[in-house]
Amino acid sequence: MQRRQALTSLAAASLALAVPAARAQAQAFPDKPVRIVVPFAAGNTLDAALRQVAEVFKANTGQPLLVDNKPGGSGIIAAQTVMAAPPDGYTLLLTNTSMLTINPHTFSKLPYDAEKSFRPVSNFLGASMVMAVNANVPVSNVKEFVAWAKANPGKVSYASFTAGNSSHFAGVILNQRAGINMIHVPFNGTPPAVQNLVGGQVDAAFLPLLAVKPHLESGKVKVLAVTSPQRSALMPGVGTFTEQGYPDLDIYIWAAIAAPAGTPDAVIARLNTEFVKAHRSQEIKDKWKLMDFEPLPSTPEEFAKFAAADSRRWAEAVKISGFKASE
Repeated sequence: MQRRQALTSLAAASLALAVPAARAQAQAFPDKPVRIVVPFAAGNTLDAALRQVAEVFKANTGQPLLVDNKPGGSGIIAAQTVMAAPPDGYTLLLTNTSMLTINPHTFSKLPYDAEKSFRPVSNFLGASMVMAVNANVPVSNVKEFVAWAKANPGKVSYASFTAGNSSHFAGVILNQRAGINMIHVPFNGTPPAVQNLVGGQVDAAFLPLLAVKPHLESGKVKVLAVTSPQRSALMPGVGTFTEQGYPDLDIYIWAAIAAPAGTPDAVIARLNTEFVKAHRSQEIKDKWKLMDFEPLPSTPEEFAKFAAADSRRWAEAVKISGFKASE
């Protein structure tokens, strides 16, 4: 009995010492650079947005936010890199729609658990996509494109910025709903997808507006539709898919910040504070408005609920498509 009481007292004393220590650690955090692993190649639109936030993060904390690009493997390479890092808040993951809410439904086995391998820090940004076509494709809207694709069966192709994500499934859904058979050509990131669209190696692509905007202005591509519920303020003359008869292509893509499982609560809270502060800064709002991006600051709990709901939506879309990732 005395031994049990002694152990209980010792445990209580250890806890009493640990709580102030954890609080002090969080107050000092970050006292060195923070690395954020990105599942895209440098130059991707999300990569560009993150680097803008990194500038605000450094101004507010005094520490740089180092962007570490680990593209490929449907985000699995980036995910494994972060899983292997110490859970101390100094290695983070820029995750996205595919990694947390699509991959679990397309891979029979994943080296990570979308709900358990990481701790959410905050939602990051949201954006719509556009359906763009090479300037030589003889169409000006979705109806004309569908008619053209039906007149050229097996010859029309579309690009995605990687297989098994929202840009891929947008084409799958259009194929099914319109009764066409576009050939899917996946790329390792947005820049090569854009390059091949502009060069005419593919006929169409589902991409972020910012990625194709310079080529739209130069006349090398045409935008047929946007996947947002409302028209983009940057392209008010382009109709939505819903307006053009395809409401199932109302697709919203997002990215979020996560940390390795086991990262202390106090560190997660401090990270959340800094990212939310950056998202709410006028600097980020102004820059992202020009990119057609929406800041999505949230609590970790709010993001977890958001991701769970989005996962249910994509589970249905993946089931309908019949797509399974090669492993």
